[in-house]
Amino acid sequence: MHTFQRNDRIGRRSVCAGWSVQHLIPYIKRLSFGIGRKAATTFAAIWGAAAARSRGYWTLRRSVTFFLQLFCLLAFATFGSARAEPLTIVAFGDSLTAGYQLPPQEAFPAQLQDALNARGYDVNVVNAGVSGDTTATGLARLDWSIPQDADAVIVEFGGNDALRALPPEAAGKNLDAIVSRLTERGTAVLVAGMRAPRNLGEDYAARFDPIFAEIAEKHGALYYPFFLDGIPIGPETVLPDGLHPTGKGVAIIVERILPAVEQLIARAKAS
Repeated sequence: MHTFQRNDRIGRRSVCAGWSVQHLIPYIKRLSFGIGRKAATTFAAIWGAAAARSRGYWTLRRSVTFFLQLFCLLAFATFGSARAEPLTIVAFGDSLTAGYQLPPQEAFPAQLQDALNARGYDVNVVNAGVSGDTTATGLARLDWSIPQDADAVIVEFGGNDALRALPPEAAGKNLDAIVSRLTERGTAVLVAGMRAPRNLGEDYAARFDPIFAEIAEKHGALYYPFFLDGIPIGPETVLPDGLHPTGKGVAIIVERILPAVEQLIARAKAS
């Protein structure tokens, strides 16, 4: 009689455990949007099997606790990754960034985002380019053009300074302030270099061309020597004004600058 009562108690616990698992399956499935229905149902089946094989209350309790903890870890890990937001890269510059006379999808930021997405990067590239901007006007609008939570910034200015033959020293001072303020925020920065038109003379070019590398080195920013590097002069790659790239020209820029942008992303993720 004593043995029968003991077995009966264990039996009632096993039946109760089995009933609980069967009734928990629908609720687990409701929570399974994070780890998938198949994974949730499998979890419930394993839990039920453990309960059926258990030989006593404490064994069952340990099994239930273990699998409940496992489920929570999987859920939190999956939900956390699902909620992760894309990395924000701001392309901050003049008409070369803005996409002068180009459809939005052919501008540098859009083509860069497409190229990065194709390589598996979860990024959002923001177009903060304004045609006609100099380093001075770029500095003046920095705070409202680049949000505080931007992860990385590509700084592309200087072309209009050179076209207007503005003093390289002034351009360097403005660019230095831009990069300084961004790095003080903890934002990863890539400085894209520019070259002065050679018709301004060797002296002007010697004073203008080096400022980008010098500022990048000073602030520990990444540096890409020449934003327009590799674009052949021709109607397929350059607009009739002889200054701005076509969509195909922008594609060349993106292809060449991409390794530097990948370094920028790595730096932004590490910070």
